[in-house]
Amino acid sequence: MKNYSVSRIKVVLLILILFTTFCVELSTLNMSIKTMSNLYWGNSGSDVSRVQSRLKDWGYYDGPVDGFFGVRTWLAVRKFQANNGLNVTGIVDDQTKVALGFNISKYTSISSTYTPVTSTTTNDDVYLLAMLINGEARGEPFIGKVAVGAVVMNRVRSPMFPHTIAGVIFQPGAFSAVDDGQMWLPPTQDCIRAAQDAIAGWDPTGGALYYYNASRVQNYWIFNRPIITQIGNHIFAR
Repeated sequence: MKNYSVSRIKVVLLILILFTTFCVELSTLNMSIKTMSNLYWGNSGSDVSRVQSRLKDWGYYDGPVDGFFGVRTWLAVRKFQANNGLNVTGIVDDQTKVALGFNISKYTSISSTYTPVTSTTTNDDVYLLAMLINGEARGEPFIGKVAVGAVVMNRVRSPMFPHTIAGVIFQPGAFSAVDDGQMWLPPTQDCIRAAQDAIAGWDPTGGALYYYNASRVQNYWIFNRPIITQIGNHIFAR
């Protein structure tokens, strides 16, 4: 009887050990799955380098393979997604990884391979701002282009808006050129110079946070903003 009880205890202990091992392995698997992260603007690391290399090999990316996810990488990802029938987000999600030829099962710990950063490089900021200026004001005089860039910079410094150029530009509904696709046209040299001047501190608007073309306004609340000045076809307001 005693031996029988000991045997039962051994069996129970064995079952408990097997169950505990199974739970630990399942927990580890779940943790790996949960740590799977997408790559997006501002990330850096070896996985970004792999994506850049693949995009460069296929003719989508012409920048340096530096492991930093900036504007050129973002644009290359968007172009690749558009050409391959994917959602055009600029984010390297699971579908994009697969389309790029990566086995996503190997990326279950991808979050540990890059370090998020809070801002882009100056060159990325200039190019991104130039793209917006080109989309919003390429028909305006040079000072009008700088003024549009200055509004973005004023918003970056304002507590009411995101604190990065990318954050301001891609704030939902902030700029029509982002929504209607005009921003994705290659920026002219004038727009690049205007972006450089705006980032350097030139503000022809006198501190404006908003601008609009009165003949094209659809959101009439903008008329309640105090007007500062008009440059070209744009009215600038606080």
